[in-house]
Amino acid sequence: MHDTDLILTLTAGLAAALVLGYLTHRMRLSPIVGYLLAGLAIGPYTPGFEADFSLAQQLAEVGVILLMFGVGLNFHIRELLDVRGVAVPGALVQSGVATALGAVVGHLLGWGWSTGLVYGGAISVASTVVLVRVLSDNRDLHTRPGRIAVGWLVVEDLLTVAALVVMPALFGDQRLGLEGAAWALGIAAAKIVALVAVAFLVGGRVVPWLLERVACTQSRELFTLAVLVVALGIAVGATKVFGVSMALGAFLAGMIVGRSEFSLRAASEALPMRDAFAVLFFVSVGMIFNPLAMVEAPGALVATLAIVLVAKPLAALGIMAVLGYPLRTAMPVAVSLSQIGEFSFLLASLGKTLGVVSDTVLNSLVATAIVSITLNPLIYRSCDAITGWFTSRRAVPALPTDDESEPAPVPRHRTVVVGYGPVGQTVTELLLDNEIEPTVIELNLDTVRRLKAFGVNAIYGDASRPEILDQAGITTAENLILTSGMSTVDEEIVRCAKEINPRIHILARSHYVRELPRLRKVGAEDVFSGEGEVALAFTTRILERFGATGDQIDRERARVEKTFRNG
Repeated sequence: MHDTDLILTLTAGLAAALVLGYLTHRMRLSPIVGYLLAGLAIGPYTPGFEADFSLAQQLAEVGVILLMFGVGLNFHIRELLDVRGVAVPGALVQSGVATALGAVVGHLLGWGWSTGLVYGGAISVASTVVLVRVLSDNRDLHTRPGRIAVGWLVVEDLLTVAALVVMPALFGDQRLGLEGAAWALGIAAAKIVALVAVAFLVGGRVVPWLLERVACTQSRELFTLAVLVVALGIAVGATKVFGVSMALGAFLAGMIVGRSEFSLRAASEALPMRDAFAVLFFVSVGMIFNPLAMVEAPGALVATLAIVLVAKPLAALGIMAVLGYPLRTAMPVAVSLSQIGEFSFLLASLGKTLGVVSDTVLNSLVATAIVSITLNPLIYRSCDAITGWFTSRRAVPALPTDDESEPAPVPRHRTVVVGYGPVGQTVTELLLDNEIEPTVIELNLDTVRRLKAFGVNAIYGDASRPEILDQAGITTAENLILTSGMSTVDEEIVRCAKEINPRIHILARSHYVRELPRLRKVGAEDVFSGEGEVALAFTTRILERFGATGDQIDRERARVEKTFRNG
């Protein structure tokens, strides 16, 4: 019976998330809204099928681990250092303001100071998924405001990780006093230091060695399995051996893998599994949402929305104005952070486990997440209009031109080459000889290392993954060349490339003539087959031996090319 309940809960959760996530996506909203509504649909507060909440929570725990692993994997200290002058003080001030307001509101609503602090911390942190999605959809991810917003959110994520670590010491069963809490925090800090030392000194060597051994097998399944074992293994070890949260262990595991040369492939291989379990995490959160409770106590929802949609953006605008940033840079950053998501739920879920957070608080957070995530893309698209209105009304002094908000210049004539076999090698050399910058995507780790040693841009990973194509610079490349001749794989690469950059020109190779129409149908402009090129060479050589003129040879060559082009 338990197995049946598990299958029903898993199937119902994913199916509802698929339907509602698709509908919200078509409405140009974040699919997270759909996932939360899916949880409501299969939860106890709506009629119809009711999923097993305890099983959904267990599955969601895996999603939490993989979410934190992804955060660690994508945490790049260099990106943070580039914008540290605004991201660090900005995140600290904004988080402090939101947490303090949350604590005051919680106290006024009768929740108590402890609950208010957790509640305030939960509404102080924005959703990474939503922020990146909004910036990407508006092509602002690689602009100055985009880099600041991402760096800002990285600091918020680090503050959240710290909060997840210290909350058990502050709000655990023993309810320690200030002195006891300080002692407990000191012990927790010592355990964290020991965990970090072991993770980076031992894991920093063992994990890359393990992944390299598995990568040599050329098996995608084994590599994915290895990444999951590393993420789950370090997370569980952090809890069992060092007594800290699995979230922190997963974050460190992501950082270890992220520092290795397997980071891009690990991200692309682990993303499908991470996304599936992360969906279940949002579904489990939606299952606890009781709409009637919001009707009975609307004050909590109004106060939470006011902090997230008004107080947080104003705090961000204020700190950026003090630091001397113009409104056209500050406004997109402030608006992109005016929402809450996955990390808010992580803090609230831990607070509920510790007995600090009530169902009313959780309901307020879920409702606020749904509203803020829904409104955020719409408000962000109005940033220019809002900025222009303020400027025209002279609500702010004349602002300097923010040249840094323009995207960084990219080299002209860039081409992405997939595969570095004999064909890929020749193509890459010809591109370099003609001053066209190639970026090679290759699954052979030794080849990638060799190319990098010679100064050639090379990415280790599977080109059928959108993340790998994006890292290779597909958005700014003029051409994409597929050299392997594996048509089934190449079809998926062509689809992904055209979705990311519809203007890119794709040249593909196939072994057989019958594969040409399929590659052209999915978007490849030029496709060359081994069979066709050999036949063309034979025809040309025969005509030359029979003394045909140049015009005759060209005419026959065109006819043969047309025959093979039509498949």
